[in-house]
Amino acid sequence: MMTPDQPVTPVALDHHRLATVVAFRDRVTAEVARVYIGPDEVVLLVLAAMLARGHVLLEGVPGLAKTTLAKAMAQAVGCQFRRVQFTPDLLPADITGTYVFNQKLHEFELRRGPLFAQVVLADEINRAPAKTQSALLEAMQERQVTIEGETLPLPEPFLVLATQNPVEQEGVYLLPEAQIDRFLVRIRLDYPSAAYELRMLQTYDQPVPGVRSVAGADDILGFSAAADAVHVEEKLMQYAVRLVQATRAHGRVALGASPRATLGLMRLAKAWALLAGRDYVSPDDLRRLATPVLEHRVMVTTDAAIEGISAAAVVRDVLAKTKLQEGTPGVAVPKPDLVLDPRPGDAT
Repeated sequence: MMTPDQPVTPVALDHHRLATVVAFRDRVTAEVARVYIGPDEVVLLVLAAMLARGHVLLEGVPGLAKTTLAKAMAQAVGCQFRRVQFTPDLLPADITGTYVFNQKLHEFELRRGPLFAQVVLADEINRAPAKTQSALLEAMQERQVTIEGETLPLPEPFLVLATQNPVEQEGVYLLPEAQIDRFLVRIRLDYPSAAYELRMLQTYDQPVPGVRSVAGADDILGFSAAADAVHVEEKLMQYAVRLVQATRAHGRVALGASPRATLGLMRLAKAWALLAGRDYVSPDDLRRLATPVLEHRVMVTTDAAIEGISAAAVVRDVLAKTKLQEGTPGVAVPKPDLVLDPRPGDAT
């Protein structure tokens, strides 16, 4: 079974293949927008993470349509979806499954848990205790679960979309750094703009349209292989390494981003470029994706936290000071070639 860090046989990228990916991107974003009223860039980040075989942490206060987004994404790409409401009394068997005795057959049979789905929504993930988190950690990293000593593979593709409330702290368990590091990206969902919220009021009392499946699991796997074929210049690889290493050397950082972050940034940049219809990664891809990939992996010092310096501020500082090529002036961020037209409103 393939894990995220194992190489796959790349496919050839020609104009037709790239056009197919762009059409797939447009179909998915259009379908998700039928029920999720919010920025397209959020949808594209989740879709890119899926193609990069990574997991997503959605962070925001209640009522920002995190559950709606996750369910719509799964339906649009034709993947099986399961939702788990994490609570302090949730046991590992509640998510992995367990063996139960079948009285008719007089034997034990496996009752699979919700992790045996292609898109799993872990709602309020920080409410689960350590034992349950460890079972989820195995699933996220190894794409497998262990039940009664038996290791079982999970379906392909496999994506965990987790949500957490950054404000509420009672009755929650802080996610350990090892688990936070398993999330390819963290997407912060802010309050909607006035235009988005107005759109919500204009549509909330109308029948909710169904989300059609405009792709399938085979499409996701095929486009994941295509993303591996996206070209990356050597200088961009060096740039990605310097960005990540700069987070470790920063004077305001107690814990910098891991080598897994470097790999994740490159995989996500390839998937992002592919969704933009390109067969190469640009410097802007790395700059644009650095914050969602690195921010949650950076821990600032106590003094920096007291002064109000956040991990996001550290990543912005690293981006401003790290040059594309050593010994050359800093490169200005070009205008993105993937234009995102925001749709007004935000679903609940």
